Amino acid sequence: MSGQVVLIALLLVVALLVVAGLAFSRWHSLTSRVGSFRCSRRVGGRWVRGIAHYGARQLYWWRLRSLAPRPEQVWPRGQIAVLERRSAVEGAAPGGPLLVTCRVAPGEEVELLMTPEAYAGLTSWLEAAPPVARTVI
Repeated sequence: MSGQVVLIALLLVVALLVVAGLAFSRWHSLTSRVGSFRCSRRVGGRWVRGIAHYGARQLYWWRLRSLAPRPEQVWPRGQIAVLERRSAVEGAAPGGPLLVTCRVAPGEEVELLMTPEAYAGLTSWLEAAPPVARTVI
């Protein structure tokens, strides 16, 4: 009986190590990409930590504590508009985290929490988008 307990305990330890290894590998992959930055998102009144990544045509957002291989949110670059930016902490010194409200689709807004450097990168990425013909001749 004690041999079975040891075997089960060993299997649990191995399973935990595999899950921890997958989580670390995913985190390292997301944070080491060019164009990735830490960005929390308000979901249902609470903040969820995540990693955002600039793509050619979309902004991708992954939940930090997840093993999902795909991003949780994908927002088209042409539909993102920064509506408001303010300090996340009232009366804080410049350089603290920013609360940024963005429209990501018609009628859909999202609140993001990011560093001033990440905000500068986001606005630069949005402004650098190639022009899109919106009229038909």
